[in-house]
Amino acid sequence: MLQKLVDELRKVVSFKENTAPGDVVLIAADNPRLLVYALVKAIEPDPGRRDKWWNVHMHLLTVPPRETVWTLREPQFTGREIFTMGGEERFLQAVRFDAPPEGQHEQARKEASPAVKPFRRLK
Repeated sequence: MLQKLVDELRKVVSFKENTAPGDVVLIAADNPRLLVYALVKAIEPDPGRRDKWWNVHMHLLTVPPRETVWTLREPQFTGREIFTMGGEERFLQAVRFDAPPEGQHEQARKEASPAVKPFRRLK
């Protein structure tokens, strides 16, 4: 079920391939149904586990904001893998704000009407 939501999100959100401190990530969950942004503060190797596990420190951009740390593998915090926490599916991927999703820019350009006039200053 979450895979269907992720497929729809990929059509309307431009995602980054990698995740780094300072990135804003989109977190999606199926149960409870959730879409929330978070700011990644740090990504550090987890000293209590073997290789390939990372502590991802985030500030959830909710009201009120909350700090959290998730221990994830790289495919999980870069959107390449849907994962489970407490038996519930989760998705996390960094959002790119400098470009529209693939194909969306071209579609918007085609739909723009040449009759639309630019804004003008009113006196």
